[in-house]
Amino acid sequence: MTKKRKFWGWGYEDFALAPAFVQQIKQMLQFSLGIKEFQEIPVPSIEDVGLSAPRFALPKEFEAMVTHDTFERASHSFGQAFRDVWRALHLQFHNAPDYVAYPKTEDDILALMQFAGEHGIALIPFGGGSSVVGGVEPPRAAGFAGTISVDMQHFNQVLEVDVASRSARIQGGVFGPDLERQLKPHGVTLRHYPQSFEFSTLGGWIATRAGGHFATLYTHIDDFVQSVRMVTPKGVMQTRRLPGSGAGPSEERLVLGSEGTLGIITEAWMRLQSIPQYKLAQTVRFAQFEQAVAAVREVSQAGLYPSNARLVDPIEAMGNGLGDGKSTIVILGFESHHHSVASWMNEALQICAKYEGQWKEKTEAQKATRDAKADTWKNSFLQAPYLRDELIRLGLVVETFETAIPWNKFADFHKRVKAKAMEAIKAHCGQGTITCRFTHIYPDGPAPYYTVIAKGTQGRQLEQWDAIKAAVSQVLIEEGATITHHHAVGKDHQPFYAQQHSKLFGEMLRSVKATVDPKGILNPEVLIGR
Repeated sequence: MTKKRKFWGWGYEDFALAPAFVQQIKQMLQFSLGIKEFQEIPVPSIEDVGLSAPRFALPKEFEAMVTHDTFERASHSFGQAFRDVWRALHLQFHNAPDYVAYPKTEDDILALMQFAGEHGIALIPFGGGSSVVGGVEPPRAAGFAGTISVDMQHFNQVLEVDVASRSARIQGGVFGPDLERQLKPHGVTLRHYPQSFEFSTLGGWIATRAGGHFATLYTHIDDFVQSVRMVTPKGVMQTRRLPGSGAGPSEERLVLGSEGTLGIITEAWMRLQSIPQYKLAQTVRFAQFEQAVAAVREVSQAGLYPSNARLVDPIEAMGNGLGDGKSTIVILGFESHHHSVASWMNEALQICAKYEGQWKEKTEAQKATRDAKADTWKNSFLQAPYLRDELIRLGLVVETFETAIPWNKFADFHKRVKAKAMEAIKAHCGQGTITCRFTHIYPDGPAPYYTVIAKGTQGRQLEQWDAIKAAVSQVLIEEGATITHHHAVGKDHQPFYAQQHSKLFGEMLRSVKATVDPKGILNPEVLIGR
């Protein structure tokens, strides 16, 4: 029996966090935020969702692949950001797509594009719907006769595996777990695990330049794309499959990060890896945040390439069951298919020791097992979106933002962004916290990821977060950081992305858009704006 996804939030309807864990978090937040009693928002029922009738009729040839079912339209209205879940909980589905299409062939997609172009209808490519930047939401402004969300779930097969070249031809609509299930019999893995892994697709990863769980070396889906196939209103684009090339600007790089504005990705040849056989993980404690930062910087520049090098500040570490609220935690992990990684771990730990990092030495028996705290972090990492939804239902403002910046700028940047966030939190929410972790580390800089939890005012949480987000986003741009390291641009980041890239590049991007999508029907307002 297929599990049913929530139409209003993250994950499956039947998933439940441990009540004791939720109660512990609630009590901690009540104490820290000075909340006497939470005003809980009830879980909505699909029967409570009122949608307007579709604004246009479809030709009979589309009837077999298109629906206007209320649950499907509601499920394709939003992504999975705070502002999406909050609006869904408050039944604000006034901008739902008119229809949801489930094409099975590229000809189906081309037919949808032709119809949409002729009738001024927006098409929204939809993989797993896990966007947290407004990337799958119908256009907010007027100007279109309607919207069709194009769900790619039928494009879900690994079509061909080239073991000699360690690569595979894979359809764009396949979800993470299904992709790995199909690759496993061949002894290979894509080894790309974003937090949304269970509920996101290969095409979505490519379209958004998604970052994975692994902290160094192969951090983004970019590293694995060998060639790509994309359907556009002007026809099908197929790039050449090569291990590398210096022949002009890369076609693949143009598709990567295009966020459905240039076409719909139907398949790609992806570089694979052998399934790791050797794994080690260790948790290191630092008395000072700055010591931990210095340690991971040196690890990133030592050529060790740990699979995991997660730095977690004291408050966030405590909330994830990793620390006492005083120590900064660094989780180190190494993996290999070919050889033992013990010497690499030892080198990394010796670097940590230079900065007064401390860890518990493992016995010989323990060396063959995973680190318990590393597993605690992994579980917290995967359950975080479910917990986020629970906290939103309690009326809190709970959201994240992330970036990347060179090492020489990080210390001053970190102080300023935290100060600006706290200033905005106090001004708009009264009380709240901001925590930091590094999701990825590079020889030239870290990717810090910030979490905001603040006291919400009933009915005003959306505008409270929007004010905080605008304040911190402007700091990112002013300080020379990126508006996003791995969450994509979407609608929400588009005004800041326009400040980040050069004016001339913006003109070049719009020119490409006009070439392949002259009617402007593909994911309007995303990435490029209108």
